[in-house]
This record gives sequence, structure tokens and C-alpha cells, in this order.
Amino acid sequence: MKLIKKYSLEIFSLPVLICVYLFTRLIAILSIPIFTDEAIYTRWAQIARFDSNWRFISLTDGKQPSFIWLDVLVMKIVDDPLLAGRLVSVGAGLLTAVGVYFLAYELFKKIDTKKSRIIGIISSLIVVLFPFSLVYDRLAIYDSLVAAFFVWALYFQIRLVRTLRFDSAMVLGFILGGAVLTKSIGFLSIYLTPFLLLLLEFNKKTFKVRILKFVIYAGIATVMAYGMYAILRLSPFFHIIAEKNLIFVQSPEEWLKLQHIDKYKTFISSTRGLVDWFVSYFTIPYIVLVVVSFFINPKLLREKTVLLLWFILPFLSLCVFGKTLYPRYILFMVMPLIPLVAFSIFFLLAKYKSLVVRSVIVGISLITPLYMNYFILFDFSKAPIPKLDLEQYINGWPAGGGVAESVNYFKEQSKKGPIFIATQGTFGLMPAAYEIYLLGNKNVTIKGYWPTNEAIPEEIIQIAKEKPTYFVFYQDCQLCSFPGDAPDTWSLDKVASFKKGAGDTYLTIYRVKNEQ
Repeated sequence: MKLIKKYSLEIFSLPVLICVYLFTRLIAILSIPIFTDEAIYTRWAQIARFDSNWRFISLTDGKQPSFIWLDVLVMKIVDDPLLAGRLVSVGAGLLTAVGVYFLAYELFKKIDTKKSRIIGIISSLIVVLFPFSLVYDRLAIYDSLVAAFFVWALYFQIRLVRTLRFDSAMVLGFILGGAVLTKSIGFLSIYLTPFLLLLLEFNKKTFKVRILKFVIYAGIATVMAYGMYAILRLSPFFHIIAEKNLIFVQSPEEWLKLQHIDKYKTFISSTRGLVDWFVSYFTIPYIVLVVVSFFINPKLLREKTVLLLWFILPFLSLCVFGKTLYPRYILFMVMPLIPLVAFSIFFLLAKYKSLVVRSVIVGISLITPLYMNYFILFDFSKAPIPKLDLEQYINGWPAGGGVAESVNYFKEQSKKGPIFIATQGTFGLMPAAYEIYLLGNKNVTIKGYWPTNEAIPEEIIQIAKEKPTYFVFYQDCQLCSFPGDAPDTWSLDKVASFKKGAGDTYLTIYRVKNEQ
């Protein structure tokens, strides 16, 4: 009974938070069409599931495999391949929500255990209602899993610096290993470790010994992480990871070779984009609450500084070295800011007893996220999130609007006999999305073509003489009138066209005329 009474806050709030979380993540989870990256990852997992020789298939494109491995496991119990991948992200998001509770509790418990637990619960609630998390916890891509590892790594890093225990180092090592097996950005958790010395309690007699212990234990955790990462060397495609990373970020050597003016232009351009995405997703009220947190209880300045550094340092690194950037790249780094938001909310509510003032504080904290969440859940194409994300996931050519409808159409046509499906593109949404759902059908043959030139490929002309042949267009081409349209020089009959969200891009099915 004492245990129940002690943790009554968690016992009451945990089921509510889990229910709200699962509702917001699972409701209409398949209403968002599959997009390019999801199609690639889901197809990889599908291949790896049935062929153990391809368990490292993601390395062929320079991607670490842990998300794919988890997807494979879920696919064994969930029939829909896309849903399986999205459920991996749902699970990762739940781990993040739990992780920020422990993170806030561990950091702030020296002021008061009960207060720190409440701050932890508020932190978890913020994650549950956080628009940024809501978008990515519903997609079958890596980023929610990256955020989960980042939060839990920070929690155990703080535990390590405070307890200096071997078991904390071991657990941290496994978490860091999972992080680097998910994405190369996971190495940031290792690189940031020295800054944890800010939290090391100063004592003249034991300070040097404590530093030595921390270095040894942190070293053990790091060696474990690199040891886990070394299993990727079993694949002949391991070297592609480094090559792929250079597409998205500059190496230090590459950066040093740039002229000063080019460094400046790159930094300004990247910073503008990243700041804009950060403000759009994190929202101005939350940014203000982060700032306010530093004016409350100065005794916790070191703890707050660590949380801020875990955002600022990765953010600045991306500003300096980033080349090809997307909003999702900052998802993991904003998570340490959430306990700061919760900290401000808690102490402002405690300071002001007026019901009106408290209502204003709660309203400011919730109105913007809830407004954004409504559109994310029920009208995603018009959601007030960065335009680049809307283009990627619902309104632009990478989005999979029309894929589900066209899959159903081809299933019906294949019941009449063998058909051939040609797609615009050889890697990405097409033909991967069709391979996921149609490749097991013996009456369906799928092949991608790129580029689409003035003349229709001779191979397709010959196939069209033998069986019904379709060509699917979904993006722009040099000879097309608009994205999703076929070249006017091709002899085709339009079968169906599907608009992608609120954009001007279409997925269009054409049937190739067999009299050519």
C-alpha cells in the first residue's frame, strides 16, 4: 500500500497518457499514403524477412539496419507491411514519452522528488501532444527511433555521471550501440559525453577520482557501442554508409576546403531553414517557456544547461556541416528541451494561484499544439507544419497519393490474367510501393524505367503486344505537361488519375496501346 500511495501520481496518470498517446498515434494511421522513404524501408524489411542473406539490405543505400530489423519482427505479426513499419515508430514514440519522464525526474529530483515526478509527467504529456512527434510517430521511417535512443542515452549518461556505477555504464553501452545501429547521428550522443562533467559534483578530496571513474565507465560504454557497430562490417556494403553520409553532411575536410564566403553562405542558408522548421514545430510558446526556465531556481542551472547543450550543439553542427536537410533531422535534438518547458509550466502554475492566470498558462501551452494536431490527424494536407514536410508526405511527388487505389485496380485486372506494370522510376516510391503489395501475385510483373524520354521503351511496346501493359507516372519529367503526366509523344490511354493531397501532382495510370 505504501508503494501505491507513493507512486499514486504515476499510477493514475500513466494509463491516461498511454491511452491518449495510442489514440493520437493509431487513429487513421493509414490515412496518410505511403511516401518514398517508407516504400524503400518497408520493401527492405519485406525482403529481409524472407531472406536472411539480406538482413543488412539497408546498407546497400548507406542506412543502418536496426529500424529494418524491428520492422521485420513486427511484420511477422502484422499483415499490412506499411502498418508494421509505422507501428515500430509508434512504439519508439512511446519509449520517448516514457524516457522524458525519467530524464526530467533524474535531472530535477534534487529540488524535490515529488516535484520532479510531476515535472516528468508534464514532460511526458507534452511529448504525447507534441505536433512534431505526432507527425513522425505515425510514419515508417527512422526518426522516432533515433529520438527514443537519444533521450534514453541522455538519461543513462546522467545516471552514470551521478552514480558512477558499472551497471549504468553497461546499460548505456547497449543504448549507445542501438543508437549508432539506427543512424550515424547516433554518434552525437557519444561525442557529447564530455559535457556531462558539468553535472559532476565537486569535492576537493574525491573530484579527481570521480573524474577518472567517469572517464573509465564512459569509455566502457563507448567501446561497447563501437563493438556493436562493428557487426555492420560483416556486410560488404559497410563502406556505403560513409559515402551516403557525405550526401547530407560535409566532412570536416570538405568543410575546410571551402572558401570563407561559401562557408558563410552555407551556414546562413542552413540556419535559416533549420530555425524556420524549429519554430514551426516547437512553436513560439514553447521557445518562450524554455527561456523562462533559466530564470527559475538558479540552483539547477547546470542541469538546464546540459539539456540546452544537447539541443544547441547538434543544431549548430547541422547548421555548419549540413548539405541536404529536412525538418525531421531536428526531431531528436528538440527532445531535451521538453523537460525545460515542463519545468516552466510547473513552477508558473505553482507560483500563480489565480484560476484565470493558471488557465492562461495552460491555454498558451496547449492551444497551438492542439490546433496543429487537429489538422495533422484529420486534414493533413493543410496542416500548419513546414511546407517541405507537406510536400514530402502528402502534397508532392514523393507522397504516395493514389498508390492504394492503383494497387486495388491492378489486383482486379490481374484476376483476368497476366499484366505488366511499368513505373516511372527505378528506386523509391516506384516501383517499391507496388512490389510491397503486388510482387507476390503471379499474374503481375513490375519493372521500373528511368528516365522517361521522348520515345516509349521498345521493351514495353513488345510486351504490350502480349498482355495488358500499364505505365504509371507520378512525378515530373522533361517532356511532361505537369507532374504525373505522360509525354505527349507516347501512345497511351489514360486509365485513372489520382491527385496527391492539396498539391498539383498526380499519380496517373496509363495503358499502353498494343497496336504500336
